[in-house]
Amino acid sequence: MFDKDKPELPKPSTTDDIAPVASSEVRYLVRQPILDAQSRLHGYELLFQLNSEGPAGGHGIHATRTVLDDILLYGLESLTNGQTAFVNCSAESLSEPLVSVLPCEQTVLQIPEQLEVSPKMIRACRNLKEIGYRLALVDFSWGPMPHLLLPIVDYVKIDVALMDGAGLERLHKAIEGTSASLLAENVNSRQAFEDALAKGCSHFQGYYFCEPEHIHKAKVPSNKLLHTELLQQLRSDPLDLKKITPLVKRDTALVYRLLKLVNSPFCAIRQEVSSIEAAILVLGEDAFRRIAMLAVLSELNSGQTAEILHTVLIRAKFCELAASSYKLDVAEQYLLGLLSLLPVMLQQPMADLAPGLPLRKELKSALLGEQTEERSLLSWIEAHERNEISKAYAITDKFGLNPQRLEQYYVDAVVWESLPAKAFN
Repeated sequence: MFDKDKPELPKPSTTDDIAPVASSEVRYLVRQPILDAQSRLHGYELLFQLNSEGPAGGHGIHATRTVLDDILLYGLESLTNGQTAFVNCSAESLSEPLVSVLPCEQTVLQIPEQLEVSPKMIRACRNLKEIGYRLALVDFSWGPMPHLLLPIVDYVKIDVALMDGAGLERLHKAIEGTSASLLAENVNSRQAFEDALAKGCSHFQGYYFCEPEHIHKAKVPSNKLLHTELLQQLRSDPLDLKKITPLVKRDTALVYRLLKLVNSPFCAIRQEVSSIEAAILVLGEDAFRRIAMLAVLSELNSGQTAEILHTVLIRAKFCELAASSYKLDVAEQYLLGLLSLLPVMLQQPMADLAPGLPLRKELKSALLGEQTEERSLLSWIEAHERNEISKAYAITDKFGLNPQRLEQYYVDAVVWESLPAKAFN
């Protein structure tokens, strides 16, 4: 009776009728974050491809049409959580221009450096700039002559590890006085981030934020371990108030965060609440469960980039959606995804964290990286996030998973996480 006014989650796509398919036939989406020097989210690159066409992010006309088709199908807002989308373009899509279906204020058009720059392309790019699109020159490497689009692009994407000091210095001089900023690609470690920052990059693409900066052996505060126990209780259906209420009440900061969220206009409830019990009655168990989980994760992630929360919620929802198709425990799989970045949140090794978690032995082993069936879904989405598609397919082959079905669950999880009221449903 508590849930009659509660918005419903979008139902995951029906995939029971999807027959196993060859890897080469799968069409997939990869969403990679782009952050600024303060580790704040700046946007996402959307990579779409049919696996038979090679690596994700291909720049051919068919690849671009695939991008545009999927954006129209799912909605740009849903795929980027309202953030800027970086989309690869072909010469044809720029000059026709197919890309005009995308909202200019939310889109950066990525132009491969290898494309031949004709007078027609320069005119098309200038026209797109005048409309309001931003441009990025990608896969940049310094040639014998400055690139003709350098004066008008907003970003130059480089792999710092592949550019020597002389080339980088020439590039800095070439963009001096323009609006272009350097965006470092393939930044998947803290060291790579620091190197790119030292070399003048202001934006960074990769998963360096998922790498613990300083792993140390200090004891985890007791309230942090309390949070992991609370996360497990929140997966119970129905909630056991006798167990969950004392856990919440033992953490003043968490109580404050929960009540602030519940009492906010964002929650769209018509009365104030002043206790955990009242919050559950007003919101209903499912809505309260989502609020509490977000509050716990925010508390655990204190001091880290918020993008970690986006990533971990997508992982959790993906594992939950896919679990039932492979006879895995739905609640456990959600929790496994939710706890997968705990070392980054707490700056502690998982080897120190896992023994203190109230989980069965197989789940602890999965968190520690053992490649078991319990970890198969988490391993797949980790590989997928990093665009390691061949590794993802090796996992599907090993555990008998359907790559097309997993891809749809991933998109469903991305769309779910982007909902404005995602934490309350």
